[in-house]
Formats: sequence, structure tokens, C-alpha cells
Amino acid sequence: MASEAVREALREFVAERDWGQFHTPENLAKSIVIEAAELLECFQWNVEADAEKVAHELADVVTYCHLLADKLGVDLDQIVLDKLEVTKAKYPVDRARGRSEKYDQLPD
Repeated sequence: MASEAVREALREFVAERDWGQFHTPENLAKSIVIEAAELLECFQWNVEADAEKVAHELADVVTYCHLLADKLGVDLDQIVLDKLEVTKAKYPVDRARGRSEKYDQLPD
């Protein structure tokens, strides 16, 4: 999960460059999608993507997620854990194990 050291390093990096002025929630959300597309591009023509390139693009996605969480004043670790609890309720192990269907399509 996210560490305070990562959050502080990102805050410092942004502050040194005075980029916070550009980091509206809307711009950060757009950046997440753009970087996610670049991550997907690594696999566009070959499932054997370059591991280093994938790691760099994944880092960009995660960086913007950290920045957006910080801007919104939410704890990234906590919102992931909270969402996991919601998802556990939607996908009980006895109905979802080994299945890829959406929760409303799982057998009873």
C-alpha cells in the first residue's frame, strides 16, 4: 500500500516545480486515463510487453492516483480497503470463486 514517504516525495516534487496550480481534480483524473492508455499501449500488439516500459507506465498511473487522492484529501490506502469490503459483499467467495461474471450474473 501507499507509504507516507511516497506521498511526501510527490508533494515535494510538485512543489519544487510549482505544478500544483495545474493539478485540479479534473486534470489529474484526465492524466490517470491518459497514462492508463499508455500502459495499455504496451500490450497493444504483443502480450509479451517490455517489463521496464510497463513498470514506468504503471508508475505514471499510480503517481497520478496518489496526486488525486492527496488533492481530494482522501487516504488512498483506506479507500482501497473500503472498496475491497464493498466488492467482497458483491462477490462472495462461494458464488464468485473461479468465475469472471459480473456480480449480478453470478449463480445463486
